[in-house]
Amino acid sequence: MKKITTLLLAICLSTFVFGQSNKEDVDLIQSLYGKEKKTIVADFIKIEDATKKDAFWKLYDEYETKRKELGQRRITLLERYANSYATLDDATTSDIIDQTAVLGIQTDKLIQTYQKKIEKAAGAKPAAQFFQLESYFLSAIRVSIFESIPFIGELTK
Repeated sequence: MKKITTLLLAICLSTFVFGQSNKEDVDLIQSLYGKEKKTIVADFIKIEDATKKDAFWKLYDEYETKRKELGQRRITLLERYANSYATLDDATTSDIIDQTAVLGIQTDKLIQTYQKKIEKAAGAKPAAQFFQLESYFLSAIRVSIFESIPFIGELTK
């Protein structure tokens, strides 16, 4: 798990260090993360039955496409927060918080939706492993984000 945590932190930190980066930089980071992440998933989730294995990977690839879309929205929202930090008014602050909450709910729901699809296609154990691993990744990313950004008003003290 240390390798996973280190990987996630490096990716998250590079995303925030280069908060002003263009779309190509973000796409590169996400593609590198997806490839490395897929290797980690393959090492963690073992499915012997070829049909179930194919079904799992088809669903996993669908999930990753949707997860990356949500991740891109999260990065855009973080950039908005960073760019407006010094001039946050009540309306902007409220909107950023609302969008952050919606993204969190959508991400959690995406994991749960694909856990159920994977369970039907590949079995309960791979589905539970998927849920556990994705929840771990998500928690590590969320912690990294909160550790990397200042609280509202923190930098004005």
